[in-house]
Amino acid sequence: MNICLKFGVNARKYRNQKGYSQEKLAEITGLHRTYISAVERGVRSISLDNIEKIALGLEIPPYKLFVFE
Repeated sequence: MNICLKFGVNARKYRNQKGYSQEKLAEITGLHRTYISAVERGVRSISLDNIEKIALGLEIPPYKLFVFE
């Protein structure tokens, strides 16, 4: 599994734990829903700025998105 897909799996896991839809996370972060979807599917490489936006929106430290199980 590549790093983009691993990151996306974690992003989805934390989003689901918060009970957020992709639309809700997109609204909170200022990112587009289709961008959130692409990140979660691992088909989009993500910038550090957007990693920070997603982590803030999920109320987690950014490093947690990189802790792969």
